[in-house]
Amino acid sequence: MDAISNLARDTASRYSTDTIVILGKGPSADDVDSRVFTDSVVIGVNDAERIHPTDVTIFHEEWVVDSLIDSGLHAEAYVTSVDFTVPGKTVVHLPFEPLSNDAEDMVMLRFQNREDIAIEEAMFLTALELARTIADHRGRTQTVYMVGFDFTPETGTSKKATTEFRPDLSSTRSAGIQMQEFILRNALYALQDSNLDVQQVGVRDFSALTVEQLNQLHRIEVSEAAPVEAGTAEPTEMPVVEVTAEITTNHFGDLGRLEKLVRAAHAAGADWVKVQKRDIDTFYTPEQLAQPYKSPFGSTFGDYRRQLELDADGFSYLDELTKELGIKWFASVLDKPSFEFMMELDAPLIKLPSTISEKREYLEYVAQNYTGSLVISTGMTDKAYEDWLLATFTKQDTLYLLHCNSAYPTPDEHTNIGVVRHYARLAAQQEAVGGPRIVPGYSSHDFGWMASALAVAAGAGMVEKHVKLGNTEWAHFDAVAVDLETDAFVEYVDAVRKAQLHVGSSQKQITASEHHKY
Repeated sequence: MDAISNLARDTASRYSTDTIVILGKGPSADDVDSRVFTDSVVIGVNDAERIHPTDVTIFHEEWVVDSLIDSGLHAEAYVTSVDFTVPGKTVVHLPFEPLSNDAEDMVMLRFQNREDIAIEEAMFLTALELARTIADHRGRTQTVYMVGFDFTPETGTSKKATTEFRPDLSSTRSAGIQMQEFILRNALYALQDSNLDVQQVGVRDFSALTVEQLNQLHRIEVSEAAPVEAGTAEPTEMPVVEVTAEITTNHFGDLGRLEKLVRAAHAAGADWVKVQKRDIDTFYTPEQLAQPYKSPFGSTFGDYRRQLELDADGFSYLDELTKELGIKWFASVLDKPSFEFMMELDAPLIKLPSTISEKREYLEYVAQNYTGSLVISTGMTDKAYEDWLLATFTKQDTLYLLHCNSAYPTPDEHTNIGVVRHYARLAAQQEAVGGPRIVPGYSSHDFGWMASALAVAAGAGMVEKHVKLGNTEWAHFDAVAVDLETDAFVEYVDAVRKAQLHVGSSQKQITASEHHKY
């Protein structure tokens, strides 16, 4: 157990994300875009490292050694039961536990009690145990994508992993593969409420995602590109851009309305939805809350603002809904009580909006007490604030630095998209000195999509657009928010995706579409 614990600790330390990919050799693995593996711990079984380099490879059969050596040993570490060593790489030796027809209960007993760790014949169990140990070290839930576990022996293996070393598929091996499908079902059940969120990728009835959905979840569009002629470069990948539908409080505290907003944003192609959280009784003064204010929720400003806030049940509903749809959520957190509230919810991402850029004491508190990924908008600030941010926020995994102008709406001549290009340069400088990863971005308070598309060209990795559901006279941000009851947000997302396509690669090369005329 100590060897596995040390391996998990060392592997976890290489990455800042909470994502693990367990890689099998089913043919569906060929359709998974390589960016799914980016910044994730990758644990492969047998010689799956032929498909994509792994951090850890797990195997128990002698033929795998020949295949690994033949392919070049692409893993950082190996867990095996055979006599195998690699100079300069970690090798952990564990006993092998074969699978027999009457031993499934013992297999699951070992797995559930986390005792006597072995290399199970259903090797994904050993991989899941390693993933659990990584989660133990990180102290938080890890999302695990199980890729290439198709349980269809009749379709063969991944074309990338086809070798002469793999033994022929006998009826015994085929039956073993089918039995492992039932073991995985049991494992998924056992891991409910654990420190792993396991999502099997495939088309089984227990699959959480298809390959296409996994690719989309990572903002990847897999296209049928024209074949590249010999002697020309391979097609390049588009830059990653995350689109956020900024709901703010336009759900009005109504979970039915919130669901409509989230579903419409997801259908349009957004990657995130964002809401707000503030503690009404401390954010506003008693005098402000007592002032008359006309709304459907009462006669005072306090009546209005309290109705707009989601409580713990509301955020739980949002979390479950977004997981069901395959979109993600985060929240602008405007004060310390709300920040503590979000930490209890284990929010996937938080934002510090421009609204509170002068509340330095609170911002410093977040900087010292939060190490996850953080979105910061920079409306109503200047270069001095930028310098302060970079000096203050040094513990975070990633800083999404979103340029914006806080006029609602922002005049075209004040969008200043050149600032996004400046943030892209900052990102390169931070990477060089080992600071938090910076993702440049743009929060749009202007009309239309043009400025956001230009921001993508300037290097934005996230763009944000306010959304609403119909027109409401008394609601905030109606002037700049696009109406999800129209096609406006669909057009916005389409324009951003087209901008990604036009930006393409920074590498100059010959493409398949061009040829010499003379």
